[in-house]
Amino acid sequence: MNLRKLAAALTVPSLGLALAACGGGEEGGTSPSGAKLVKADTLTICTHLPYKPFEFNEGGEVVGFDIDVLKIAADAEKLETEVVNIGWETIVSGEALNSGKCDVAAGAMTINEEREKVMDFTEPYFEATQALLVKKGAGYASLDDLAGKTIAVQEATTGADYVKENAPKDAKIITLEDSALMMQAVKSGKADAGVNDNGLLYDFVKSNTDMEITSEFQTGEAYGFTVKKGGNDKLLEVLNKAINDKAAYDKVYTKWFGEAAAQ
Repeated sequence: MNLRKLAAALTVPSLGLALAACGGGEEGGTSPSGAKLVKADTLTICTHLPYKPFEFNEGGEVVGFDIDVLKIAADAEKLETEVVNIGWETIVSGEALNSGKCDVAAGAMTINEEREKVMDFTEPYFEATQALLVKKGAGYASLDDLAGKTIAVQEATTGADYVKENAPKDAKIITLEDSALMMQAVKSGKADAGVNDNGLLYDFVKSNTDMEITSEFQTGEAYGFTVKKGGNDKLLEVLNKAINDKAAYDKVYTKWFGEAAAQ
């Protein structure tokens, strides 16, 4: 997942309630298990939209795989959920959590050492690879086929890092603000190919039948949710318990990906 430009912080209730401002002096609280909350009786989630199928807006409601996994935790603690749509760099820097904008950060966020320095991660909840998106029939089966071609990436993503390290030296790399712009660049012909997380791209090709994924790159990535560094161990316990609730997790995974998660 990526480092995206700062956007205005908006609170979008994921249960379809009215749009509300983020923060604003709401009185905090604790969950039944003792997890600290920035808003009483509510699990407040920071992310940056869209990153379908993990989090995106559908009919005025924020939905997605990440949101549903976090609802397992919220339901166990009898909490409502609200989603704060905010710049991704505000999240990965730890600022969103440190400033009390939310309790937990989500967004198909790859666990890495740099982020672990500023946030506490849950156990991994999703394994991912990078994938190559091209127009169907273009004939690009690997990065090596893209010598002299244009490759679109999303800024500060693990996919962008992979392309910079492994693409042919004469390939042109264009960096775009978010995943939607990256995928549209390939679809429109602005770029010959694009690289991003496989879950995101497979969802895109479902509804864009002129596109295809021709290769995946094993990068050993795993996604995690984050809480304030050293500041909310009880919430980490609640989130890890939800991730390890196999029946509930498999139901959510099947809803979004069509089959139960591999063991």
